[in-house]
Amino acid sequence: MGPALLSQKDKFLEIAVKKLGGIPLDFSERMQFIKETLGTGEVHQAAGVLLLLHFRKNHERPEKQEGEFTFQLIKRSAAVAQPGDLSCPGGFLQRFLDPLLRPFVTSGFVPILRGDALTYARKRDAETFRVMTLFLTNALRESWEEIKLSPWNVIFLGPLPTYSLTLYRRTIFPLVGFVKNPWPIRLNSEADRVVEIPLKSFFEEGNYGLYTVEVSDQSRSNCEESSYPCFIHKDDKGGEEILWGATFNIIVNFLQAVLDYKLPDMHAKKMIKMTRHPRYLEMIRSNMEKRNNFCKERDHECRSIQGV
Repeated sequence: MGPALLSQKDKFLEIAVKKLGGIPLDFSERMQFIKETLGTGEVHQAAGVLLLLHFRKNHERPEKQEGEFTFQLIKRSAAVAQPGDLSCPGGFLQRFLDPLLRPFVTSGFVPILRGDALTYARKRDAETFRVMTLFLTNALRESWEEIKLSPWNVIFLGPLPTYSLTLYRRTIFPLVGFVKNPWPIRLNSEADRVVEIPLKSFFEEGNYGLYTVEVSDQSRSNCEESSYPCFIHKDDKGGEEILWGATFNIIVNFLQAVLDYKLPDMHAKKMIKMTRHPRYLEMIRSNMEKRNNFCKERDHECRSIQGV
């Protein structure tokens, strides 16, 4: 399977649901690990994100039902950690609110779980289903807050394996959703804009590179440098967006699971160098410390919530 499938909307969605429905998952194991850190000095955080797919129609030939699939990502604003990065809509699990909202998803009141995707989800063990739907609820709530994406406009396609950020003690629980229709996007302070990237562009080797992040502190005359594989998206106006890190890996996992995709050799690829101020990492660490302190203060309440 490859790029040719991406022009066949119904067929691609059918295959995606089937492939994601059978993918091995570690949701319950990771959630158990996270719960065990609540009473320690190193609280591990959990976040649900939605990898959004949309079929963008060719308006020049609407009668042919032609178009292309795109990923819908958000560009993070200057008001949050990792400003300028591309990410999936989502955020930290709210241990009080999200369990209260979860029944709206599992009962069918919000008709996001349906058809074969629901059947596959129900075939998993009860704890995995519970955790999966909890983070689906979490990601839907965050998507509404960040970009005003209505949960009634999303169809659940399936889960992806968790992605852990060991440096920041955080585990991401990715869920894949299909956006049925365009909607009037309204951004909150965390999002700068929505960026659409065609899936077919991930099959063009020239769009990949190595992203070198240099954290430089001129006052201390030292710097840290690391390189990561990245995807370079060129928009219609000639601008470039760099996709790297957790979101890059989540998308690669999706493409590998659904389309048997293989990441191209990154040697001799385009090199992109970005110099970050130490505050880039400090903001991330500061946010994590605030979250950890909050959980320490509310630890007895966090533990008392049933099912979290």
